Amino acid sequence: MPDLFAAGDEPSPSVFSIAAHRGFADALVAGLVPRYADADLGLARLTLLLPSRRTVRTVTEAFVRYAGEQGMGAETADGARAPTGMLLPRMAVVGDLDLDEALGPLLDPLGAADIPPACDPTRRWLRLAHYLRHVEGDAAGKGPALLRRAFELGSTMDRLLVEGIAPIDLLSDEVVAIVGDLSKHWEDNTRSFLKVQQFWIAELAGRGEIDAPERRNRLFAHAAESWAANPPEFPIVAAGVTSASPALARLLRVVSELRDGAVILPDLDLGLDAEVWEELGSAGKPAEPEDPPFGRHDAVTHPQYHLKLLLNRMGLSRTDVRPWHRSGMAASPPERKAAISNLFLPPRASAAWVSLPADKRRLSDVRLMESVHPGEEAQAIALLIRVALETPERRVALVTPDRGLAARVVSHLQRWGITADDTAGQPLPQTAAGRLFLLLAEVLAEQGAPVPLIALLTHPFAGSGEGRARWLESARRLDLALRGPRPAAGLAPLAALAKENRLGTWWEKVEACLAPLFELYAAEPLEKALGVLTEAAEALCGENLWTGADGRALSAFIEELRAGASAAGTLVDARDIHAVLRDAMDRTSVRPPWGGHPRVSIYGLLEARMSRADLVICGGLTEGVWPASPSQDSLLPPAVLRALGVPGADFRIGLAAHDLAAALGAPEVVLSWAQRDEGGPVIPSRFVLRVKAMLGDQVGRHLEREIPRLARLIDDAPRAAPHPRPQPMPSAEQRRVAVSVTGLDRLRGDPYQFYASAVLKLRSLDSLDAEPSAAWRGEIAHLIMQKWHEAGEPKEGLHAIAQKVLDDESAHPLMRALWWPRLSAALETFEGLVLAGKEEGREVLGVEKWGRMDYRDVTILGRTDRLDRKADGTIAVVDYKTGQPPSGTRVEEGFALQLGVTGLIVEAGGFEGVAGEVTGFEYWSMAKAKDGSIGYMNEPVREGRKKSGLVREEFLDRTREYLDDALSRWILGNEPFTARLNPDLDLYSDYDQLMRLDEWITGLGKPARKEDTP
Repeated sequence: MPDLFAAGDEPSPSVFSIAAHRGFADALVAGLVPRYADADLGLARLTLLLPSRRTVRTVTEAFVRYAGEQGMGAETADGARAPTGMLLPRMAVVGDLDLDEALGPLLDPLGAADIPPACDPTRRWLRLAHYLRHVEGDAAGKGPALLRRAFELGSTMDRLLVEGIAPIDLLSDEVVAIVGDLSKHWEDNTRSFLKVQQFWIAELAGRGEIDAPERRNRLFAHAAESWAANPPEFPIVAAGVTSASPALARLLRVVSELRDGAVILPDLDLGLDAEVWEELGSAGKPAEPEDPPFGRHDAVTHPQYHLKLLLNRMGLSRTDVRPWHRSGMAASPPERKAAISNLFLPPRASAAWVSLPADKRRLSDVRLMESVHPGEEAQAIALLIRVALETPERRVALVTPDRGLAARVVSHLQRWGITADDTAGQPLPQTAAGRLFLLLAEVLAEQGAPVPLIALLTHPFAGSGEGRARWLESARRLDLALRGPRPAAGLAPLAALAKENRLGTWWEKVEACLAPLFELYAAEPLEKALGVLTEAAEALCGENLWTGADGRALSAFIEELRAGASAAGTLVDARDIHAVLRDAMDRTSVRPPWGGHPRVSIYGLLEARMSRADLVICGGLTEGVWPASPSQDSLLPPAVLRALGVPGADFRIGLAAHDLAAALGAPEVVLSWAQRDEGGPVIPSRFVLRVKAMLGDQVGRHLEREIPRLARLIDDAPRAAPHPRPQPMPSAEQRRVAVSVTGLDRLRGDPYQFYASAVLKLRSLDSLDAEPSAAWRGEIAHLIMQKWHEAGEPKEGLHAIAQKVLDDESAHPLMRALWWPRLSAALETFEGLVLAGKEEGREVLGVEKWGRMDYRDVTILGRTDRLDRKADGTIAVVDYKTGQPPSGTRVEEGFALQLGVTGLIVEAGGFEGVAGEVTGFEYWSMAKAKDGSIGYMNEPVREGRKKSGLVREEFLDRTREYLDDALSRWILGNEPFTARLNPDLDLYSDYDQLMRLDEWITGLGKPARKEDTP
């Protein structure tokens, strides 16, 4: 290799570019070792400036691979090389702002003590919220919304500071003129931004601090001045740094002019035509002084744009950059370079695709893989990785900004025992420790709502230790007790429920942990609230909460937020703490420790830079994901940012394109996307569409079809035979069960449902915090009528009792508002019917009364809503319905026998204190009557104009016939309990899944279903 670093009499910039197809890290090492390796000290005299801590690891691994490939070591007697250690260069991190990385001691030395310290970012965030509230008043919002705006405001301030834009620049005539021409929305936002910024600057000055980006700029300037005035004795090389901030660009210029110094850029396209390079736009170097730094037509989405911006800010042209002639171990074919360059041509230049020769568009070993949905895509990617690992020493990397896709791939790989780490990390709320802390805050915000409470109590960390099994048993019993609509807010109703279910001792421990949370009020110091939450978490989980990587990250997050909140004096509503914490924790990533599969890497876009593998899979290539949808700055309008020289929102699309161009330089590449996401169809990434357009008629040869097919086959089981219609045949002893008055209807209509309910004793469970069901509404209506009767049926007292019952049962306000008009009207109708009957000599004998009789050695039992003695001395059976009652036809056919069976029990003396002949069979419904009124009474008796129902005199006899038939066939006989014996009958659906209804019902004609209506 020629001496690329040779210096002349005058310091000339030493700037190089490693082409994408050469593999940056390996090619970098291959060029540095021959130049800087020393027989005694190796590379220890060299200092490498790298963009991030992740790239330090990447370059270190490249040095190890190089040493192994070259057989570096001392020569033995037989001429072989004995492996020895290698002294690596000093690697200093410039610090990636997107990864929130700090500068190392090289660039932040003790000699820079005259530069003021940086302010705490958390304190700044909270103080900006205070000033925003002060400037805008109530219009600024409150709680989480205010803090989100404050964070966006701080991000905009950082953006300006990174670009070296002073606050005074925002008050220039040009900016003021632009703001005056904008809509009032932008004008108000800009004025608010300026006012808040001035308040913050004044506070910083009072404390003798500066913002972190400003301090970074000063440190870069300090290093540049120091190295320019007193060049370091040993060489400095900046590699892979692409940030185009003005301060860093000036530092790189100084490094490029140092003796034996160099700047090595990744993937700068030196073969791009000059016309195309000019078409990229001004890129911070306008043709005329009065022109804006960024032209309106600049190709900011091009992958070379940010590199052109960096060169312009370094004061260099592309002709000053020389190619790096070394290649890495994972280099791709040289012709790939021309194809990558042509792939990302700007709009006008891309017209040349029509006449491109085949060798200029060749993307050999690049495959396109389309999947139907994200689940299939993750399965296919996992299979690609699995196949690649069959080849010894083959390295494979998945690069994707879609963290959901990455998590799915990690899970799929576990089926083969492959542990893969997502180096982009997990958001803190998705970790076990972060989730527990958020659950505590949610329990506080929801005042003990069942869903977060049970999730908290069954969390893997809760109650950990020797008593974990008993803890879970108690938590599950409470879970069952909480099923259904939500109880009243607070701990008292929960304590009563726990005591009722014999969980009092265990609940006392839980309440001791949670009680301090419920003492927080509307305006509490955030510092105090965090302290209470932390103490509750430790009381609930012990020290296990803090032991893992996620626990340590949570601990650091809490301490930083507490310190910032204490200094800022932030107050927060206890109900808003959950949302505030969720927003803040989402910005914290927990990255896995070392220990994943050595040949499998999963990267985000930032982590993938400078990394290389033999197979690179680019996943999630859809619009809105890669590239991400550009988000406009919500505070400063684009015209203002453009005038100030701040890259627009589309600038990040160019960075995403550069990341893809770098990935395309791998020896083998798979571009993967799905046709839809969780919400619906999506559009493939513009980069995929470019690849297809450039390949033209060659695209068919690049499609990967086999891997998606195999991925689908993994979960493709042999076709199962149709499930037979269930017809259980329990023994005679198992059949001898009690039959309820409502169970007889189920036995005749669908024997399998009776079997599951009465023989197997299976019950359906409501969900936690369930919406009020028809059954729940029926229970409430029954309870209201019961309490009214027990109170002596006071006139105009029914509504008051109804309100009290709804209060006691913690009826949801929305449900009450929607249901109350119908309930109130129906209760008025019922009250009128009862009082009218009383005037006619009708007497209520019992409400919600249990009865039973032994019939043919079978117990028949049930509860009646009401029994009345009519004026003629006979008895009427009354059943309340919140919906439409069974029709006369259904009663006549023997599928609604509740009233008749209850009458049989009455006449058999099965209800204590009630005796007599039964002649009344009444349904009292809260549904709408034919005349439009709410509530009515109906008897399924065929008389007068009614053409369906049972004749009153035959009602009990026909009921007895149906009862005898059912008992003879199923309870005392040996007939199978056939599922859906009457498929056309609309029945309840509690046991449909148990009977696997959907697997066999199609041949019978699928019946309509209805909700359970009491």
